[in-house]
Amino acid sequence: MMERPARPNCLQPPLTSLVNTCVWLFTQVSSPEVSGTMYNTGRHVSLRLDKEHLVNISGGPMTYSHRLEEIRLHFGSEDSQGSEHLLNGQAFSGEVQLIHYNHELYTNVTEAAKSPNGLVVVSIFIKVSDSSNPFLNRMLNRDTITRITYKNDAYLLQGLNIEELYPETSSFITYDGSMTIPPCYETASWIIMNKPVYITRMQMHSLRLLSQNQPSQIFLSMSDNFRPVQPLNNRCIRTNINFSLQGKDCPNNRAQKLQYRVNEWLLK
Repeated sequence: MMERPARPNCLQPPLTSLVNTCVWLFTQVSSPEVSGTMYNTGRHVSLRLDKEHLVNISGGPMTYSHRLEEIRLHFGSEDSQGSEHLLNGQAFSGEVQLIHYNHELYTNVTEAAKSPNGLVVVSIFIKVSDSSNPFLNRMLNRDTITRITYKNDAYLLQGLNIEELYPETSSFITYDGSMTIPPCYETASWIIMNKPVYITRMQMHSLRLLSQNQPSQIFLSMSDNFRPVQPLNNRCIRTNINFSLQGKDCPNNRAQKLQYRVNEWLLK
């Protein structure tokens, strides 16, 4: 899976080691029900949560508690590309990124994004299937997604259950890196979940019909909004997956080559 500009020091064991044995904890500071506004930013689909229902995550590789601020979707023009992380050199059709900021040290996401230990991003791969993840189904059904066809379009979504977005696994790979859109501050810790979530082919088609531009401008699909592969630069990768065991969470015993990706137009 992964990567970006790097920190030079590697203080942890390599990917093949069982580095973190504690269970990653997902905790809610109210009910699992959340609401927010979905935007077409011209670069990606963004769901920005309201402040009435706060969702925090802690445990696992995190030293602090982090508060969910935004959910972003990245996807490709075809099913063989779209994710910003690669697994064993292979891309997925898309990637969901849940962006959290360190609310114990910082007052808001803007301050945290520029500061050490500021952000945690949980990434979940997207695959095309016959069924759809319940949370993503609320975002991508025809009545909803057509409300944000053009840049700066927005639509309010209520009654979402954030727990429905997560795949049924506590396995993850984690590393310290940067955000994938400018200014790409190196203040983010990434947690890549070891199972994907699913959307239907029609929902993926609807995403590809979203425009980077406003209605008065020529249509240009938002798809392929992922960052190009970056070198590891000796970056340290940690995991709670035991690669010495065969099982449903570990397809083989080989260490996976971890890489990362985004499109040059994102940097303009």
